Amino acid sequence: MGTFIAKRLVAMLITLWVIITLTFFLMHAIPGSPLNEERSTSEVVQRNLEAHYHLDKPIPVQYVMYLKTLVTLDFGPSIKQPSQTVNDMLGRGFPISFELGMITLTIAVISGIFLGVIAALKRNGVIDYMAMTFAVFGISIPNFVLATFLIQHIAVGLGWLPPATWASWKHMILPTLALATGPMAIIARLTRASMAEVLTQDYIRTAKAKGLSPVKIIFKHALRNALLPVVTILGTLAAGILTGTFVIEKIFAIPGMGKYFVDSINTRDYPVIMGTTVFYSAFLILMLFIVDIAYGILDPRIKLHKKEGT
Repeated sequence: MGTFIAKRLVAMLITLWVIITLTFFLMHAIPGSPLNEERSTSEVVQRNLEAHYHLDKPIPVQYVMYLKTLVTLDFGPSIKQPSQTVNDMLGRGFPISFELGMITLTIAVISGIFLGVIAALKRNGVIDYMAMTFAVFGISIPNFVLATFLIQHIAVGLGWLPPATWASWKHMILPTLALATGPMAIIARLTRASMAEVLTQDYIRTAKAKGLSPVKIIFKHALRNALLPVVTILGTLAAGILTGTFVIEKIFAIPGMGKYFVDSINTRDYPVIMGTTVFYSAFLILMLFIVDIAYGILDPRIKLHKKEGT
């Protein structure tokens, strides 16, 4: 296990370095400059600003300098908001984005597994067809379209819930629904297919023949194996949810990282773009690592395979 973790940590660092490098050079390959709005200032002021943000240096030199600052976890000041640093923005916005993402992921996982198990136990019945129909709609409708629909009909039309901001639990309901529906539908379909296959296995028939209760058979024997495909895609779903919060936060005026990220792209604020990209990349890579560990815990065959190969 120690060797596996060490190899994965090295792979994580290499992956993060590749993401940082690609983002940095692609960002600088776009024509223009984040100081375009300052062109009306004097030439001296313009040069001073470029020197302050190291934009007057060759791009390879800027790249090396940026890597050095990352070692100290200092993402630098914002170009468009000089009074704020990127670390300050992350400190204010990420807890909100993280809260929204974790609530969404929890609801999606629990609801998706529940729907999938119920559909598998009631195969080819009314409940099965209703659950899978809901899943198809959930996968087909983009979250920003669903968000607009919820605001228009639930918040504005019926007035049941507030349409924007992030002040109380009521403000969390609509953005969470908009984000959770798609992942929940994916998990439900995957759980249903996996559970239906597991229930036909010989060891399930043996457990039934021994007189074990249906609850024990489902939760102790069937569900654990049925969840292996779900665990496999959890990393990808978590990435989709956390990056999807950017658009949803903008739609619902949530003061999370989405606001800073979208605004930084529009204004070419290099430090904010790089800071949010690096931070979220590191976080998502860590999530994938945790999923790998969880998969090994759920599936003992992975450990046996490692022992046989050593």
